[in-house]
Amino acid sequence: MRVFVTGAAGFIGRAVIAELINHGHQVLGLARSDASAEIITKAGGLPHRGDLEDLESLKSGARAADGVIHLAFEFDFNNMAKCTAMDRAAIEAMGEAMAGTGKPLVIASGTLFLPKGKLGTEDTEPDRNNPLSERGQSADLVCKLSKEKQIRGSVIRLSPTVHGKEDKGFIPMLINLARQKGFVTYIGDGSARWPAVHRLDAAALFRLALEKGTAGGIYHGVAEQGVSMKDIMTVVGKHLQLPVESKSMNEAVEAIGFFAHVIGSDNPVSSDKTQKELGWHPSQPKLLDDIEANYFSSESKSK
Repeated sequence: MRVFVTGAAGFIGRAVIAELINHGHQVLGLARSDASAEIITKAGGLPHRGDLEDLESLKSGARAADGVIHLAFEFDFNNMAKCTAMDRAAIEAMGEAMAGTGKPLVIASGTLFLPKGKLGTEDTEPDRNNPLSERGQSADLVCKLSKEKQIRGSVIRLSPTVHGKEDKGFIPMLINLARQKGFVTYIGDGSARWPAVHRLDAAALFRLALEKGTAGGIYHGVAEQGVSMKDIMTVVGKHLQLPVESKSMNEAVEAIGFFAHVIGSDNPVSSDKTQKELGWHPSQPKLLDDIEANYFSSESKSK
């Protein structure tokens, strides 16, 4: 299968390219720069020049492929409405190009906009009042396109931390924030839980959803249902040799701003249905072990 991958040069995208090629697929990777094109080429893919705002490039990439994995997303926490609108426009364009073909379109989404404080499953409806819930509209669009345009669209809700070497996501951000502030913090008793998945396990899931996912399917990229924020911060504090402090939400907002809400989110999530339906078996290192092994050098700098 020839697969068009957006975000192909990114942290998850590079793992997806390798996973696809190792299982006999060819990769056409969206490249918005020469540097991205070089990364995709070195990984074994064929660069396709364009970006998320160049809808014609997205359409031509989708038409040239037997399936699409959409990983790219422009993050701007100060203007999420613009980011999510751009995402929906990109999905709409690719879906239109694939109309009537029955080809798979797999998109990345997230678990953080599921209702807090209870175990989320693949059948759990997102919390529409969550500030991050606008991204969930992309999942709604994929399900709509599956019915109206006769494509095999599916959604993978990724854990807030997709971890591994070269990670530049939330965990490195929290590590760098702790360095800047001179302390490590969690909210209350630190019992807020984050699901987690290693990038290589996530890459395998995207391949399986491409090959076997059902139209309108919702899948969870979750290897660990919930790792407590206190446990995460304790490991970070140990390596940085900084104090680990409990703060109220108001205190944390004053001290670290937006990240207080991120680390205070209790987001336990199950992937039992995903594992059974797709035959996905996560096997890579768990989050705390990975942080210990790969997120600090001898100078306590994240990799």
